[in-house]
Amino acid sequence: MTAEDKRAQRLQLLDDHIGRALQESQRSGELQTAASYGKPLDFGDGYEQTPHELRMGMKVLKDAGFVPHEVTMMHEAAALQAQIEACSDDALRPALQRQLAMLQQSIALRLERLRGSASP
Repeated sequence: MTAEDKRAQRLQLLDDHIGRALQESQRSGELQTAASYGKPLDFGDGYEQTPHELRMGMKVLKDAGFVPHEVTMMHEAAALQAQIEACSDDALRPALQRQLAMLQQSIALRLERLRGSASP
């Protein structure tokens, strides 16, 4: 038996074990009591919100542990928005708002460029 055959056999045993556990949970009614039973899974990772043409590339980057620059920029924009909301200095607020507007425009341009490069 080759190493590949052994690996396939182990995976099959694991699949069988998982299948039996799921069947038992379904028979006992345990699955039906879950709040998410019968609903699509929401991983909260933004996959569904990502434009279709960018999903695969972004998923590959995510799985590799790489955060795209656009995501970093979005986090910066959210932090800047929070800073504006908490700002009590009327003289500083307009400068922060301009900074946020420039950042949002930069994000929009980068995303548009990505969408354009993903089209056939």
